Amino acid sequence: MKPYDLIVIGGGAGGLTVAAGAASLGAQVALIEKNELLGGDCLHYGCVPSKALIKSAKEVYGAQKAAERLGFSVYGQPDIGLAMERVRAAISDLQHHDSHERFESLGVDIFSECTGRFIDAQQFELDNGKILNGKRFVIATGSRPFIPPIEGIEEVEYLTNESIFNLKELPKRLVVIGGGAIGLEMAQSMARFGSEVTVVETSNTIFGCEDEELIPVIKKELEKEFKFLFKSLAKSVRMENGTKVLTVEQDGESVEIETDAILITTGRKPNNDNLGLEEIGVQLEKGNVVVNEHLQTTVSNIFAVGDTNGKYLFTHAAGMEGKIVVRNALIGIKGKINYDNLPWVTYTDPEVYHLGLTEKEARDTHGESIKVFKVRMKDVDRFATDRDEVGIVKVITSQKGEILGAHAVGRNAGDWMQEIVFAKTEGHKIGNLSNVIHPYPTHGAILENAANQFWREKLFKGVFPKLTEKYIRFFR
Repeated sequence: MKPYDLIVIGGGAGGLTVAAGAASLGAQVALIEKNELLGGDCLHYGCVPSKALIKSAKEVYGAQKAAERLGFSVYGQPDIGLAMERVRAAISDLQHHDSHERFESLGVDIFSECTGRFIDAQQFELDNGKILNGKRFVIATGSRPFIPPIEGIEEVEYLTNESIFNLKELPKRLVVIGGGAIGLEMAQSMARFGSEVTVVETSNTIFGCEDEELIPVIKKELEKEFKFLFKSLAKSVRMENGTKVLTVEQDGESVEIETDAILITTGRKPNNDNLGLEEIGVQLEKGNVVVNEHLQTTVSNIFAVGDTNGKYLFTHAAGMEGKIVVRNALIGIKGKINYDNLPWVTYTDPEVYHLGLTEKEARDTHGESIKVFKVRMKDVDRFATDRDEVGIVKVITSQKGEILGAHAVGRNAGDWMQEIVFAKTEGHKIGNLSNVIHPYPTHGAILENAANQFWREKLFKGVFPKLTEKYIRFFR
C-alpha cells in the first residue's frame, strides 16, 4: 500500500482540524477513530452537552428568580429527562460538522471503530490486522476521566462527564468529587434542577489558577446554590440500605455523607496507554506525550495535539495546535506554538474568564512596575440596568499599557471579554480600547471603562495637566 502523507489517530477536535486542513492542502490522509462517530469528547461528552445542560439550568433558575423579583409564582419541578433530550438534540444538530460524509468528501480515508499500535515510526497496525503506512503521524487520542483510588468505588454506580448526560431522573442528593471546571459547572446545573449538591474538594478553595482577587467573588455566588467541603479527600464508599455512603477525610477526621449519586470530576487521563509509543521511542511524562515547541514528539515524524500532550485541555487549544501541526508536518515551515494569548472560560454562572498573567504572576515576572485596572459590574450602566451587578474585570498591563493579562467574573463574560483577546494578540495597548466606539449601553463597555482609567492616569496625573493648563491659558 502506498504510504499516507499523514495518519491522524483520534477524531476529536485536534485530530479533525489536522485531517481537514491536511486533506484540503492535497495530502493523502487517514483518520483512525475508536468510536463509531467522529467528534470526540467535546461533541459527545464535554463542551457541547455540558453547555446545553447549563443553558437549561439557567432557564430554570432564571424563571425562579424572575418570579421572586416580579411577584409571580412558578409551580412544578423541572424534568431532567427533558433537559437531557435537549442535550442529545444539540449533539445531533452539530454532528454533521464532524460527519464521515464531510471528511470523506475532503478525501480523508476513515477507519472508525478501530484502535491499534505502532509497529515502528512509519507503520501502525489496526486491531483488525490491517497495517497503515505513513510518512508522518499525529496523535490526537484525547483523554478520559481519571478515577481516583476510592475504596469501594468500583462496587457502586457512579457518574462521570461521560455518563451524567444519560440521567433520566434527578438525584435528590448529589456528591461531586472534584471542584474543577467540570465539577463546578455540573454541580451548579444539577443544583438548579433541584438536587442537594455537595462538592468535595482537596484544596482549600476553588479556581486555584485564577487571579486571587476574583476567587472570593465567584465562590460567594456558588455557595448560595450548593455546599463545599474543602480540604477533604474521598476515602471510601459503600451501599447501605439502598443509599451510597461516602466517607470523606476532612482535617484528619472522618465525615460520612449519604447520597443518591456520585459524580467524579477529579481530572483527566490521556488516552496514550496502548499505542506502543514508548516502544518506538516516543517519550511520555506522567502519561502525556512529550512535545517540543513545534509539537513534535521525540520521534520527529510523530506529532501530538490536544489533551494527549497535557498542555491545555481545551477544545480551542487543540484546534490551535492542529493548525500549527498541519503547517509543520506537511509544509515544514516549523511554526512554534505559543499559548500567551490563549483564553479560557469556566461556564459557571457567573462565568470566570482568564487571559494571560494573573496579577501575582505579572508581579513575579515584571516586578512592581505593572499597572492594574479594575472595573466593578455595578459601575457599568448596562449591568446596572440589567440588575446584574455581581462581578469584576481586571486588566493587568505594563507601565506603557501593554496587555499582560485580563480576568473577569461576570454573567456571559466569555462573550464580552473577547475584544481584549484580539487586542492582546495583535499587540494593541489597553489605551487603544478607549478609541473603539462601543454602542451604549452594552456589556462590552466595561473594557472601555478599564481603558479610560489608563488614559485618566496618563493625562490627568503628574506633570501633563500642568503643561496643558499653561497651554490652554495662552492658546488663541
